[in-house]
Amino acid sequence: MLLALGVAFAPHGHNIADAFLTALTMGFLAGITWMLYVLSRQNQLTLATLSDRRRAILYGALGLLALLVAGYEKLTATGGGTLLLIVLFAVSVAAIWRVWLEANTY
Repeated sequence: MLLALGVAFAPHGHNIADAFLTALTMGFLAGITWMLYVLSRQNQLTLATLSDRRRAILYGALGLLALLVAGYEKLTATGGGTLLLIVLFAVSVAAIWRVWLEANTY
């Protein structure tokens, strides 16, 4: 409600809304980054025992996810871009899932 009041009654209210949403997005991305950092520290031995190929696949998939987040607005501007975003997201998640399964199989 406070954001709606700022947009409705403050001069240049849309700028306030944009700043709030940008701050919220940055906080969300910082939280994801912190979670990944903590997970990598807790699973240091597992990551060290991965083969170079599997580690490259894992880090490549995580990098692809980061690029998809960065290019979300550009990709969703067209139908083909949206389809590409979905396909690349699925490929990235499948690669991470496969590496995780192989790392936890005895």
